[in-house]
Amino acid sequence: MCRPTHFAVTYKINPWMDPTAPYDTTLAISQWESLVSAYEKLGHQLEFIDPLPGLPDMVFAANGGTVIDGKMYTAQFRHAERADEAPAYRDWAERAGFEVHEAKQVNEGEGDILVVGDVVLAGTGFRTSHAAHLEAQELFGRPVISLQLVDPRFYHLDTAIAVLSGSRGETPANIAYLPEAFSPGSQAVLRQLFPNAVIANIADAEVLGLNAVSDGHNVVLAVQATNLIEQLTKAGYNPVPVDVSELRLAGGGPKCCTLELRS
Repeated sequence: MCRPTHFAVTYKINPWMDPTAPYDTTLAISQWESLVSAYEKLGHQLEFIDPLPGLPDMVFAANGGTVIDGKMYTAQFRHAERADEAPAYRDWAERAGFEVHEAKQVNEGEGDILVVGDVVLAGTGFRTSHAAHLEAQELFGRPVISLQLVDPRFYHLDTAIAVLSGSRGETPANIAYLPEAFSPGSQAVLRQLFPNAVIANIADAEVLGLNAVSDGHNVVLAVQATNLIEQLTKAGYNPVPVDVSELRLAGGGPKCCTLELRS
């Protein structure tokens, strides 16, 4: 995780950003600290990377790379505004002892690459290139299933899918997702793979309710996603609502703030 010391909305690289609107860095820090506290209460082990000036989106650690089986597939950002985040996360991973592999293709880390059980779901359409899916499959040796995103509001896979169980290989693997965020073919794939998935609605997705982090039972997600919270409870999960609405001004939620380190 990365403290949002330099959080700001000074450019527009996604539909959520409005550089003309006010933002509150102090509030963003306070909300992020509440997210950290929620993780600590659930018993998660946390690691932190130092925030760098001039990188207001560095708080969104999930985009810094993908770590599976102790290997880090580095990020290569599509937009120049975030490009310098990639080497910062790469250097952190090297110091932490991970086996680092440099990406040759555009990819934005766990924003578009999600581990679910024995497979990897990979999004494309707005940020991560389809070629990166092939690169990830070669590196990790796991089947990678490509999913086409079609709604620019949900430009990263982790805004349209929440991994509820299976992020570390546990079974049964399951997800919550917004069907409308995907092409018809991708919707069919998801129905086949996850017949018991929790289905979110547009209202859930518009508050980035699917940008969630789960340990298989406890699901940390935006407090504003009231329908999804209800659906998760009915499905036997324990929702842990948090308010990171200030960070949503830049297009991020709990999952965006969280890079999972699978050793």
